[in-house]
Order: sequence, then C-alpha cells, then structure tokens
Amino acid sequence: MADTSIEWTDATWNPVAGCTIITAGCTNCYAMRMAARLEAMGVEKYSGLTRKSGGRAKWTGQLTLDHQALTIPEAWKKPRRVFVNSMSDLFHEDVPVEFVGLVWDVMARTQRHTYQVLTKRPERMASVLRDNGIPRLPNVWVGTSVEDARVLRRLDALRNVPAAIRFVSFEPLIGSVAGAKLKGIDWAIVGGESGPLARPMESRWVDEIHDLCRTYGTAFFFKQWGGVNKKATGRHYRDRTWDELPHLSM
Repeated sequence: MADTSIEWTDATWNPVAGCTIITAGCTNCYAMRMAARLEAMGVEKYSGLTRKSGGRAKWTGQLTLDHQALTIPEAWKKPRRVFVNSMSDLFHEDVPVEFVGLVWDVMARTQRHTYQVLTKRPERMASVLRDNGIPRLPNVWVGTSVEDARVLRRLDALRNVPAAIRFVSFEPLIGSVAGAKLKGIDWAIVGGESGPLARPMESRWVDEIHDLCRTYGTAFFFKQWGGVNKKATGRHYRDRTWDELPHLSM
C-alpha cells in the first residue's frame, strides 16, 4: 500500500478491500489473486475476501472497510499520483456513502497528491457524488473500466460525474471498442490482460482506440500488451512508448 509498479500511477491506497465479479473484465482480476496471497500470509484485512473455485481465487463479495488506512496519504510529504482502491472498488454497492465521504475528506486535505479513482460502477459514482454534497476536487481524477463493447454505457455514466479529469481504462482489453465516444474523456489507458489465464489483445483494437483518442483530443497511455509474461511482450506500440497524461485546466 504505497509505491507500485503500475505504470500510470506512483502509489496505491486501499481504504477498501474486496469486491464482486460483475462483468467479463473481472474474470481474471489480479486483485483476487493478490488478496488470496495476502490472506495466506496472515494479513487480517484480506481474511474471507476470496474463496477457491476451480483452483482459482474468486471474490466472495465480502468487503473490508479499513478506517486505519484512511490517514496514510497524510504521511506522504512528496506529491504523488495515487491509485485509490487497487484492491477494490470505492463505489461498490456495499461501500456506504458515509465512507466514500471520509475518503473524499482525506483527498481534500491532501491536495498535494493527485488521486485516481477507478470504478466499474460509474452509475453509482455519479449518483453518490452528485446527490450527497461531495465536492468536485481539482486533485481527483475519476475513471471507469471498459473491457469491450458490451460495457460502453459506462462512458455515458462517467460523463455525468463532476470531475476535474475523467479517464477510461481499457484494461483488460478483450474486445473491440470501436464504437466508443470519448467526448468529455480526458485520458485513455490501454492494456492487455496479464497472468496465467490471460486472454489475447488484438493490435487492431489498440489501433481503434489510438485513432479515437486523436479524434477526440484524449491523451493516450499504452500500458502493456500483457499475456502470460507481460515483461516479454513489453509496452511498445508503433515502435515507441506512449505515456501521455491529461491536461488539467483549472
């Protein structure tokens, strides 16, 4: 719960742990494997969050709200980009609105950091933030995951979220999203699935997103090709790395 190897952020912060599988992008979620490993190591926070099914770790749907973790970013003096809840989803239906408010309070107090809040539940994100007086903060970016065309509706929900920056994570990209509309989306992250059961990502799907980004003026970040050995496949696209970041206009 600090420095991370995730290419598009500097640190992770997990005031919530645990989740529920909802769509195809969740099938091989790395966080399920990690949670099972942490529970086996005796980390109480992850106890009961996964079960074994078909020889693999799967979410049970149980969540842990870690109040002690709330103050962690206040101890980080150097400004960081912080991925919020890499091991969960802050807008899971079982995370109380009051707890979301506590997380927002911390982010408001620590505006030296930039927070990246990624959800697969942008409809709930929009309603929680709009309907409960939770403020739009200049240091909070909000995003949603879109793995294929079946969940493109998430982009429409994201556009309803009041935010300084809106972003989409096309990861794991398991199908074409050629019909995506990126109007109002400032940043797109693209990545193939990784791990022992990784599903392949076709290069034409990446081409489609790159072209969409150029059409809509969306920053393009290529994270990885993925696969069983993501280090071997690397993160070069069109013979270079793509680490574009969104432009923040105040």
